[in-house]
Amino acid sequence: MDATDRHPSTARIARYFDYEHLPTDLQTVSRLFHDLAQELLDILPDGPELTAGLRRLLEAKDCAVRARLDALREA
Repeated sequence: MDATDRHPSTARIARYFDYEHLPTDLQTVSRLFHDLAQELLDILPDGPELTAGLRRLLEAKDCAVRARLDALREA
């Protein structure tokens, strides 16, 4: 996710939505959050509310990826 032209706090959190480094089974879930984060970055200005929203989206992504990881381990 390229957010180099954004406020430093926005760019810092946006990098955590990258998913290419994950195994394929986890990329499927993580990509959904990446795409939503990218859409938000495309339409919203930098500011504390965007940063807070991205942080909460990141928390949700982490939970979903862990849930997928657990499901794969149980299968």
